[in-house]
Amino acid sequence: MPSSYRAIFSAPGSREFSAAGFFGRMPLSMMGIGVVTMISQLTGGYGLAGALSATLAMSAAVCGPQVSRLVDRYGQRRVLRPVTLVAVAAVAGLLICAQQGAPEWTLFVFSVGAGCVPSVGSMVRSRWAEIYRGSSRDLHTAYAWESIVDEVCFIFGPIISIGLSTAWFPEAGPLIAAGFLLVGVFWLTAQRATEPVPHPKSQHTGGSALRSRGLQVLVATFVATGAIFGGVDVVTVAFAEERGHKAAASLVLAVYALGSCLAGAVFGLLHLKGNPGTRWLVGVCAMAVSMIPLLLAGNLPLLAVALFVAGLAIAPTMVTTMALVEAHVPRTKLTEGMTWTSTGLAVGVALGSSAAGWVVDAAGAKAGYAVPVVAGALAAAVAVLGYRRLAGPAATEGRGEDDRHLRTDDDERVA
Repeated sequence: MPSSYRAIFSAPGSREFSAAGFFGRMPLSMMGIGVVTMISQLTGGYGLAGALSATLAMSAAVCGPQVSRLVDRYGQRRVLRPVTLVAVAAVAGLLICAQQGAPEWTLFVFSVGAGCVPSVGSMVRSRWAEIYRGSSRDLHTAYAWESIVDEVCFIFGPIISIGLSTAWFPEAGPLIAAGFLLVGVFWLTAQRATEPVPHPKSQHTGGSALRSRGLQVLVATFVATGAIFGGVDVVTVAFAEERGHKAAASLVLAVYALGSCLAGAVFGLLHLKGNPGTRWLVGVCAMAVSMIPLLLAGNLPLLAVALFVAGLAIAPTMVTTMALVEAHVPRTKLTEGMTWTSTGLAVGVALGSSAAGWVVDAAGAKAGYAVPVVAGALAAAVAVLGYRRLAGPAATEGRGEDDRHLRTDDDERVA
């Protein structure tokens, strides 16, 4: 492990909470694609599968920020454990209804409950932010590390989820995902020493973190970015099935995540100066352009190459996004602010997976890649239009006076 990454783990407890976060985030890459695979296995279609995946994502989008807002007020352990138990129980209901051929409305009801999962990535990043509050370089490296962990989840998660559902039984993927969530959250919340101390109630003023104009731009752009991810997931499964190798979809999606993982690892070692808003804009535009070759891929090997190249822009953009959130959101609302970006992604995944499912059913898998292409164009357009909110100083974005002495260092942060 390079010295920059070794250095951040010198903090007591950091290895443990990052490892717990890995397990807790595995469902992020497993649940949606697992439901798509399960339903397509049971019904032979992708319309219902995409709609259920969208319902999961929309539920997470609605509940996630509210859960994180409660975490900022009351602490991680007190909030996350009961919420996780509700989500796991809902997953169990969803799988039973799917296996028993229950009416479709029951699947949607349990999907809503299953989507009420906490944003484990935000919980872990808030712990890093607490540890390295005064060190922008270490915090940048920590955020890069967590992006690598995210991508490792997306490398192995779909392989596990799709592989189990196709080789074992259709419900296996979502079932194992629920197990990962339970283990990860309870392990994370057992670590009290590194848990951020909730801020006094008197400091929780000014409403939602989403009042930040900079955060609004990030979230809006991430809605379109999420549509890229949701569309790619659903269409890739259908693309592989059309060519008689449905299980290979997990490998192709793993290559997509591998590209992001490698780029994130390198990016975390760099310590660039300048405006992070500019780097963020370049990253979003690069993601948009990288979607175009997907329309030209005629077989799985070419698709894998195209997705690997497309993945190179993901992790650096995500790292930059977390630094921009940290700069534009009050510290008392940091977990909520980070979760809002995940919410934007979740909304986008819902829209992208649903749209892709209908396009695949209507016109075939290759035509389905038009969904992420259009989503990428929208992401770039929103990023360009909102760039000025992120390029300027963030000191007016609602932080307390005690945090403003950190602003100069924050503005030089590599993200």
